[in-house]
Amino acid sequence: MTPISCKVEGMHCTNCALSVSKYLEKKGMQEVNVSFATEEVSFHLPAGANSADVLEGINQMGFRVVLPDEAPAPVSLYNTLTFKFFFCLIFTLPLLLHMWVSWPWLQHPWVQFGLTLPVYLVGMWHFGRSAFRSLLNGVANMDVLVVLGSTAAFVYSFVGTIIYGDHNYLFYETTAAILTLVFLGNLMEEKSVKQTTSAIADLAKMQITTARLIHLENGHEHVHEVDNRTLKTGDLVLVNTGDKIPMDGTVYWGSGHVNESMITGESAPVAKNGKDKVIGGTILEEGSIKIFITATGKDTVLSYIIDLVKQAQNDKPPMQRLADRISAIFVPTVLAIAILTFLGWYFIGHTTLATAMMRSIAVMVISCPCAMGLATPAAVMVGLGRAAKNGILIKGGHTLELFKNIRQIVFDKTGTLTTGKLSIGKFHFETMTEQEFQQIVYSLEKYSSHPIARSIATAWKSAGEITLTQVREHKGLGMRAADKAGNEWQLGSFRMAGEAATDDSHHLYLLKNGQLVGWIDLVDELRPEAPAVMEALVKMGIKPILLSGDTQRKCEELAAQVGITEIYAEQSPEQKLRKIADLMSTAPTAMVGDGINDAPALSKATIGISLSDATQVAMQSANVVLLNNHLGALPMALGLGKHTYLTIKQNLFWAFIYNVVAIPVAALGFLNPIVGAGIMGLSDVVLAVNSVRLRYKRVTN
Repeated sequence: MTPISCKVEGMHCTNCALSVSKYLEKKGMQEVNVSFATEEVSFHLPAGANSADVLEGINQMGFRVVLPDEAPAPVSLYNTLTFKFFFCLIFTLPLLLHMWVSWPWLQHPWVQFGLTLPVYLVGMWHFGRSAFRSLLNGVANMDVLVVLGSTAAFVYSFVGTIIYGDHNYLFYETTAAILTLVFLGNLMEEKSVKQTTSAIADLAKMQITTARLIHLENGHEHVHEVDNRTLKTGDLVLVNTGDKIPMDGTVYWGSGHVNESMITGESAPVAKNGKDKVIGGTILEEGSIKIFITATGKDTVLSYIIDLVKQAQNDKPPMQRLADRISAIFVPTVLAIAILTFLGWYFIGHTTLATAMMRSIAVMVISCPCAMGLATPAAVMVGLGRAAKNGILIKGGHTLELFKNIRQIVFDKTGTLTTGKLSIGKFHFETMTEQEFQQIVYSLEKYSSHPIARSIATAWKSAGEITLTQVREHKGLGMRAADKAGNEWQLGSFRMAGEAATDDSHHLYLLKNGQLVGWIDLVDELRPEAPAVMEALVKMGIKPILLSGDTQRKCEELAAQVGITEIYAEQSPEQKLRKIADLMSTAPTAMVGDGINDAPALSKATIGISLSDATQVAMQSANVVLLNNHLGALPMALGLGKHTYLTIKQNLFWAFIYNVVAIPVAALGFLNPIVGAGIMGLSDVVLAVNSVRLRYKRVTN
């Protein structure tokens, strides 16, 4: 299947999104995600299907598909909500004025008709077309209610004007006020929703800058400024103090300090020297460097982060799916209640036709299905956006909902609670020279991806290597291989050494044909933030657990340093997997690892949390990635997850209680349609404002 993603302009409520979603599902598309708040649509195209035909079908529904490489169409001033609102307001204010002043000309039926007609025509052009399209696609949207309510008042007033010419039959101001206030509500909602989606916009702004491109001519460097989007892999670029790094690259000259806070959330500048990697969009605060461009466009870390956040925002938590199901039947239900209201008041309550109609209209215009549709996306967008700005990538809105239940977090040791930047301490060898010892160790370790192996391979690469065959890595134990002479070599933990070793105090043991011929001690620094993180977790009611393949003694030493009391040491990857399953049977459990050797356990846990270098983030498979190996971001990740879920619950409660209370109040005749239209417009704004609070709310207490 081919993944397709695009923007669809013109969606402005949940039911618009539902109609697009149903259309795509009818066409056989898989994994369909549609968000009206961000106007993002993604789906998987089955083999043999024509994407152009499918997207053209969306255009024929009255929306406009904008592909990723296509610029959005310029919006005419006359098509903006701002223009439509103020245009309608000019005609509506005199109509409302006649209720407080007794100017005879304002009371004249044809004057009121003349003032109302422009408002009605603009309203029908905007809401009427949308309502008609939604009905054609089998999913009635909120605009159906607005059109029916305003049209009922307009037609009733027009008939009254022609037949009676009596102001007792005139409700022109109701028609104009409903349409004008709904325009105002949509305008406020549009601005509020933009506030919730600004995180992606802020990240996107970081992508565009200028670059000082270096050209070599006759052995001399020539520098000129270009748009960074024209850069290609392999280009050479000069970056001076205060410049934004144009694309991902590697430093080949100079040194400096780079502010990576917009990517990692870490405020302290990071020192960069030769061969260090730099991330496009970050800022060189001090120094001057020349970089070799290694990634551009969609291949950069920043582009990956933006795409990941967009995908996560489109991923619906289970709570949202419930709201969507309710939204799908909401409009027909409200129409049924409105009809019953009219019939009840007219035939049972014996009110006038006008009174019954006004109460029925009030039911239609007070109801708001958009509130239910906006409740979850608004909170998710703000929560994920704040997380991304603090170096936390959360893969999917459903992950946010899982955070609320986490009661224990399992930590790997090497590369997670420690820095993983190991250095070689003491080492011992027998029956060989030091160079031979280093050669065989390097030749074995270069085939492993474990942090210990990488550190040793980097340190002893200059010793050279020997040719090995049948190289195999035993996860959690070590390496095994044979040389040309037929000797079998093993390099690994105390458990791999077995009976050949009696002292378990060393990190690695080298065996030749089953006999111990050397050992290596490594020095690994504890992450300075680890004790504070454990303390914060305990305050949050979460139990930290150490799960490691290292020896019991070393695990106990580290656990005492950071404040962990529950330890499971000397665990193979298979045993780690079983232990995670056992722990999950007692309580929802998160797992934090380096994302390299802990992949099975990370996948098994309720939430897998990976520490990763930003440049390797695309390779991670965990639910959550803490960029730049910053363990200190873990409490914020947990807090944001819990508070985002809390905000979703608050939003859904408001959306449901608003409709549950407002609709009966309107049906019982306690609400004027004009007031109802105004309150309906404010309902979405309340949700957006509550969601925006997540940007500034303290989430780690």
